[in-house]
Amino acid sequence: MAATRAERILSEAGITARVRTYEAASGDHNFGDEAVALTGLPAPKVFKTLVVDAAGELIFALVPVAARLDLKVVARARGAKKARLAERTAAERATGYVMGGITAIGSTTALPCFIDDSARTQPTIIVSAGQRGRNLEVDPAALARLLDAQFAPLAATGR
Repeated sequence: MAATRAERILSEAGITARVRTYEAASGDHNFGDEAVALTGLPAPKVFKTLVVDAAGELIFALVPVAARLDLKVVARARGAKKARLAERTAAERATGYVMGGITAIGSTTALPCFIDDSARTQPTIIVSAGQRGRNLEVDPAALARLLDAQFAPLAATGR
């Protein structure tokens, strides 16, 4: 299978990433939970990439799949009064990726990016490679540098 745009960008940047694949189910469902279930990877290492609308500005928020995103933290980080998850069509249009394969790497539109602080406790994290059923295991510090991302306490307690 040919490398995805995200894989090529990491390679060109000299960032080592391990490609992990699995047979993705069709339809709409929780893609992050599916990745954990089908790969056997530990949930704290697998991060979902969410597109958030913070007062009209789209941004990326990467959080562990088992966590719930704290939208108030995201809003404060961007200086907005409130934030909400972006609508699917807006997220897909801005990123150039389909839901379940959205990644901050190689997005059609460069969006500000935040990564949950818990990533710093992991030697590597798993993020989408830009295609359903295809993930990348990468050093979170290298990923943050590439994306010019900030670490923040994005995960709310509970789910």
